[in-house]
Amino acid sequence: MSDTVAVQTTPDRPNRLREFWHYFRENRGAVFGLWIFAAFAFCAAFAPFLSPFDPTEQFRQNTLQPPVWQAGGSWKFPLGTDPLGRDMLSRLIEGARYSFFVGIVVVTVAASGGILVGLIAGFSPKWLDTIIMRIMDVILAFPSLLLALVLVAILGPSLTNAMIAIAIVLQPHYVRLTRASVLSERQKDYVTAARVVGAGYFRLMFITILPNCLAPIIVQGALSFSTAILDAAALGFLGMGAQPPTPEWGTMLAEAREFILRAWWVVTFPGLAILITVLAINLMGDGLRDALDPKLKRS
Repeated sequence: MSDTVAVQTTPDRPNRLREFWHYFRENRGAVFGLWIFAAFAFCAAFAPFLSPFDPTEQFRQNTLQPPVWQAGGSWKFPLGTDPLGRDMLSRLIEGARYSFFVGIVVVTVAASGGILVGLIAGFSPKWLDTIIMRIMDVILAFPSLLLALVLVAILGPSLTNAMIAIAIVLQPHYVRLTRASVLSERQKDYVTAARVVGAGYFRLMFITILPNCLAPIIVQGALSFSTAILDAAALGFLGMGAQPPTPEWGTMLAEAREFILRAWWVVTFPGLAILITVLAINLMGDGLRDALDPKLKRS
């Protein structure tokens, strides 16, 4: 009997992965977003090797040099240079590393704290649940960027403080999502069975229920990744995020805004990098939602 069970359960995980990819690839936009995100992650991981120059190195004799396809451009600086003569291509590639780092840290911090608080709210007495959710409602009542801006103003302008502020702003979304999933799962038979055999609260929360709540949390994580990049760029543009000469895309936009009429490329390329990255991650998030939500799977 044990051999039979082993044979039947072994291929379960590959089958689930195959099923996930089947539904994910039906969304062509999601596949396109996945490839763009893979390229973004590759640039972030190997930025020092891909960048032609140090992103802070200044070539004073080549300030505001146009891209290679425009008159006055050269292959030495394919995307041109900024007002201080720094290579735009090198700064964009290095900026991918900062944006990827922001997304990873923010999603990790926001999701970890939000899932923990959501689990507590889902299992706590009604009075404690009410207090937790009213606090989350107060945070959600403020515009996310405005609240992040206030928090950074209190903590001080830096990339680290910007990440902390964005994580705090995004945390209520995970709390509400986790709590709703926990309340839905608690009513099911497998949870009742776990209670009958003597499972404690910690086992119920982290081993029995949490794995069955991960699908919507993963989708929220993908969408939060793009939100974190966008908010970090906005804070950098306002001077409250990464500080010069850090090659962060929002900070690059802030440094170049006065040259928008004289040198279009110093503003256009960082803006396009933000646009394409955020759009790709959102498309990928839609594909994850379609693949992970059983209600959206087509027969």
